[in-house]
Amino acid sequence: MSKISPFLWFNGQAEEAMNFYVSVFKDSKVISVSRYGDAGPGPKGSVMGVSFELEGQRIMALNGGPAFKLTPAVSLYVSRETQQEVDYYWDALIAGGGKPSRCGWLEDRFGLSWQIIPTALSDMLGEANRKKTDRAMQAMLQMDKIDIAKLRAAFEG
Repeated sequence: MSKISPFLWFNGQAEEAMNFYVSVFKDSKVISVSRYGDAGPGPKGSVMGVSFELEGQRIMALNGGPAFKLTPAVSLYVSRETQQEVDYYWDALIAGGGKPSRCGWLEDRFGLSWQIIPTALSDMLGEANRKKTDRAMQAMLQMDKIDIAKLRAAFEG
């Protein structure tokens, strides 16, 4: 197990969120579900926390109540090679009440922010030719879900 793992705070939705994420990512699994006992603070038998793995990344989640909310200040970054993969993860994670945002960001129905980013974007933004890079950046800034073909067209000018 990695020594550093994301730890997410939910208000009663940790198990539902975990099951959703594990269904979206192909190489994923539930590791554990812990429940409150007699000592509480939640009702005995209700889910306290969960642990799961998405493509090798361990994630922990707690049903901590309404005191804190997820924020876009922290997001999970998903890098993909093809437009088909970008489309799949974008559509799957936004399903059921999620919200699109700019530049490849979205918020899923649980309030967790994700970045669904094609590797081509990183390649283009790392290019030495600043004119090409600037055109790709300007195109990306106009997008919600990233469109690789449109990025490439802008990059090439």
